[in-house]
Amino acid sequence: MKSYRKELWFNTPTRVAFINITPEVQACLAESGIREGLVLVNAMHITASVFINDDESGLHHDYARWLERLAPHEPVSAYRHNDTGEDNADAHMKRQIMGREVVVAVSGGQLDFGPWEQIFYGEFDGRRDKRVLVKIIGE
Repeated sequence: MKSYRKELWFNTPTRVAFINITPEVQACLAESGIREGLVLVNAMHITASVFINDDESGLHHDYARWLERLAPHEPVSAYRHNDTGEDNADAHMKRQIMGREVVVAVSGGQLDFGPWEQIFYGEFDGRRDKRVLVKIIGE
């Protein structure tokens, strides 16, 4: 069995962003040479997420609005975490909702997706460097 590891780096200009990283993950898969196996993609920061869904701008807008209703950024004083001087307690909660990682099967050297599925990086406390791990195992 072979193993492959790569880190993808992101720095979004906005606090909240959704980025389709499917092409980057597909490039990692091609580079790995693995034809059958599994791909793990996970956000390595506690205020960011990786998830699978449709690449549709209305959906992304709806996600942002829904998450803000569930865990509003302001008032920052509403969160005990922010008593430490932080202002990102909401970002931790948004990450918890959207998830840390995804696993995708690899079949015939391709990501084995269902219809419309794509991999996304979700940023909830942007404007600084963050990374995503791509780990591929298989043959």
